[in-house]
Amino acid sequence: MEDRINKLKSLLQRSPNDCFLNHALALEYIKLGDDEQARGLFEHNLAIDKGYIATYYHYGKLLERSGEEQKAINMYEAGMGKSKEEGDMHTFNELRSALEELTF
Repeated sequence: MEDRINKLKSLLQRSPNDCFLNHALALEYIKLGDDEQARGLFEHNLAIDKGYIATYYHYGKLLERSGEEQKAINMYEAGMGKSKEEGDMHTFNELRSALEELTF
């Protein structure tokens, strides 16, 4: 796992605003149980590209684990709006399911 993290960090040195790479690194940190590092990467992605839809689901799940339910709800709803704008109904449905699981 450390190998993947080091590889992603190396790639990010050349492209620090690559949302895919930041997202992949965040997921590696989650596997290690380091939600704070992942949180920073998800927040970075949202700051540079609110249209990178994958961030909304995984960041929402992180917020749920952290006991930040209202923030998770807000994240899922924001992601649903973005995915609907982009016509990505698969992601919209995943976000809606996550929201329903949390709120019902």
